[in-house]
Amino acid sequence: MAEKARATRRRGAELEHAILDAAWEVLVAHGYGGFTYEAVAGRAGTSRPVLYRRWAKREDMLLATLVRHLRPLEMPETGSLRGDMLAFLREVNEDRAATAALMLVQLADYFRDTGTNFTQLRAALRPPTPSPGATLVARAVARGELPDVPRPARVLDLPFELMRHDMLMEMRALPDEKIVEIVDVVWLPLLGVAGGRAGAVGE
Repeated sequence: MAEKARATRRRGAELEHAILDAAWEVLVAHGYGGFTYEAVAGRAGTSRPVLYRRWAKREDMLLATLVRHLRPLEMPETGSLRGDMLAFLREVNEDRAATAALMLVQLADYFRDTGTNFTQLRAALRPPTPSPGATLVARAVARGELPDVPRPARVLDLPFELMRHDMLMEMRALPDEKIVEIVDVVWLPLLGVAGGRAGAVGE
């Protein structure tokens, strides 16, 4: 009772953050099927009307939960394209491996109920911005590591697509040698960087 009384005294952003943290715990534990107003309110120590006032639909509460807990990762600046991509993929690997499994398993009911897919969900979570691959390649061009030529979006995004595929297939974080392989053996040669060394364009 004392815990519930403390919860009712929370206001504004403090209360909303507590609700969304509780919502994330419910989602991880029970999936979208168990992601109900009642379950979230009970976990947060508040009432369903408090949730309804903020999110009229369960889908809205889900999006707010994902926005809070899936913030964009910072783009590293190591001074080289290879270093930047390795650093970023390692951060993704550490921070998002569990999330990849969550998206596949725990949100399956959401995708079925709404008739949407992961690409549409990702677009709803944040405004359109250049992909990490496009950002890192643009930096490399500015540094003179790569020539300024058109490159297909699929090539720019290939490291993330390969990483996501392996994460979903193995349902765990990747060993570091796989990350290095994605960058050195697959991606950099496609960009014209020979031998997995940034700056070795055209060799």
